[in-house]
Amino acid sequence: MGASTWSACCAPSRRNRAANVWNDRRQSSSESGDAIMKSERILERLRGLNDEIRRQDPRLHEEGMAARSGQETGTLEGLPGGAVESAVHSESIVMRRLRPVLAVKGGTTELAFADPAESELWKERLAGAKEHLDRAIRAVGRVELQGGRLDWVGTGWVVAENVLVTNRHVAQEFAQRRGEGFAFRMGSQGLMSARADFLQEIDNPAALEFELLRPLHIEEEPGPDVAFFEIKLTSGDARLAEPIKLSATIRETPAVATIGYPAYDSRIPEPDLMLRLYGNVFDSKRLAPGAVTKIEQTRLQHNCTTLGGNSGSVLVDLDSGLAVGLHFSGSFLATNYAVRADVVEDLLRRVRSGRTRRETANPVPPPAPPVRSKAAAPQGASGSASLTIPLTITVSLGGQAGLEPPARRWSGAPTEPDDGGGESGGEEARPEDYRDREGYAADFLGETVPLPKVERAASDVLTYDNEGQQDSVLRYEHYSVVMSRSRRLCFFSATNIDGNLSRKSARVGWKWDPRILKSQQIMNECYGNPPRFSRGHMTRREDPGWGDPVTAKRGNEDSMHVTNATPQMQAFNAPIWLALEDYALQHAREDDMKISVFTGPYFSDHDRPIYGVRIPLAFWKIIAFIHDETGRLCATGYEMNQEQNLPSEEEFVFGAFTSPQLGTAAQVPIHTIEMRSGLNFGPLASVDPLTGQMEGIGEAERPGLLALEQIRFI
Repeated sequence: MGASTWSACCAPSRRNRAANVWNDRRQSSSESGDAIMKSERILERLRGLNDEIRRQDPRLHEEGMAARSGQETGTLEGLPGGAVESAVHSESIVMRRLRPVLAVKGGTTELAFADPAESELWKERLAGAKEHLDRAIRAVGRVELQGGRLDWVGTGWVVAENVLVTNRHVAQEFAQRRGEGFAFRMGSQGLMSARADFLQEIDNPAALEFELLRPLHIEEEPGPDVAFFEIKLTSGDARLAEPIKLSATIRETPAVATIGYPAYDSRIPEPDLMLRLYGNVFDSKRLAPGAVTKIEQTRLQHNCTTLGGNSGSVLVDLDSGLAVGLHFSGSFLATNYAVRADVVEDLLRRVRSGRTRRETANPVPPPAPPVRSKAAAPQGASGSASLTIPLTITVSLGGQAGLEPPARRWSGAPTEPDDGGGESGGEEARPEDYRDREGYAADFLGETVPLPKVERAASDVLTYDNEGQQDSVLRYEHYSVVMSRSRRLCFFSATNIDGNLSRKSARVGWKWDPRILKSQQIMNECYGNPPRFSRGHMTRREDPGWGDPVTAKRGNEDSMHVTNATPQMQAFNAPIWLALEDYALQHAREDDMKISVFTGPYFSDHDRPIYGVRIPLAFWKIIAFIHDETGRLCATGYEMNQEQNLPSEEEFVFGAFTSPQLGTAAQVPIHTIEMRSGLNFGPLASVDPLTGQMEGIGEAERPGLLALEQIRFI
């Protein structure tokens, strides 16, 4: 090919160059708009939290007002969103004043704040509690591992002469129940071991390590998130610090502090804000003052600033120096949770007396899910017994014996896995054929449950022309989908289900959605007969199939759009995963039998391409409904991992996500799904019975669901 021909083929024309410039500007404008919206959400969150802290602690109010006024008169740089960024910066200063994170050096709190605008009140409070804090600081260590996948996993502290207390989900990373006792786990190079380093301070290269000799007790779920270890009393010439005494009086107070080891947390959707608050210093002993804001039956809520790695931190009362709680979880800049100190003390007393038999280990168990009068309960069920049915997940298709979903009044049945065949379901539709599709209804349950918002990857949301307007929601009969432009798969599929009006319909073939380009969808490529993938429904085929016969048929057929499918190995659709919606309907309000379901894949940088498509390794599901017993909105979250079912010739590394047993479903906190997926589920995380569960560096193993009765709805 001659030079002139090369130039004609490859050099962009003036029109193309102009189009490219316009597209670049449009993309830049879109990304700028996304950044502004994100900053606005952060600003709203910061202001709300700062205002709440002021209401709880009037003495801090006057100090905070000076910093707040600065944001209103601050100089803007004239850039798009500059005013918002300036306000976020000013509100961050307020946050660092109201809830500072202080360094611990030489075994004492360093009363040097990150900002010139220091808090005189916190200086006064912390200086007055110096003796208490210094004593507690010496007793708090970082739990470090040998032979495991992580170097360290959380925080622990000396609670008795030779006993270290931490969280269950920290302990489960390296220890487990064995028979009626407990033992260390096997690692990649043999039996794992653990120690606690009580120095690990900023700019301090020294170490003060005490060996964890054996696990004494790991409390089983749904009991409090507590574990005890016997710890060696001496390390060379050093002796273990004095224990931190436990308070028997738990009260709301504006003056407490956590002591622990915050780690950089990649799950937090506001990493820049995290860096501002922590000064980009992690993994070392820090002290964060705050308040106890609410007392519950077995736990308390507090608002000290924490991150993953703080799991197992002590919560110290500044007035008495006593421990009032064992921190176990938190949602960044929202609410933190700690096991009450009197609950820890009661459990420790029973461990030492040998009264923690396995079947009675939980001192305050939550109420069991109610058994509906119109649903057949498992045989032999009673108010105090549970039925656990063994289940092998890697069964062949059709081998679902051993799990029978509870009887139900609606006519749906667990979705059959797709066989991967068939490209089209007959005549292709036209965009105008979808004008009457209303899609997911936010008010379906009687309370507003909006569609999730794509936050982390907002610029990747696929839009289309909807009668002259740009739209991002593909609406079908009783369900809606939002697509990823880069992955050509849905971020999520959301559906409403009315179990009272469900109807069975014949299955049709898969079809394109004519409202978006075929190049933005996946019909074949990775799909087909084994070893290729099945088209796995996100919204199950029968879920939108309800209403009058015509509407139900349309809902069933609409579910067969490839926009509602993701690549799944056929063995992935385990019986429990398929039966979650059915089971939730049994706990929906009696007179409605309605639920809303959100399902989607986790998109990860670790997803590897097979047959030209990057295959999601794990999926999430959230179910919302009005609970039959409480009459209130309830939502539960679940995860499932298909990594073990993927072709063995391909190498897959999932990274941060670990499931208790690959291929099993697990109930997880909705805020965990939010952090991993980058989606915002609005009010649902606040009505999740697992709210406040698990905050750690690595994800400790979570028990898989072997029976539907294990699900917590309240």
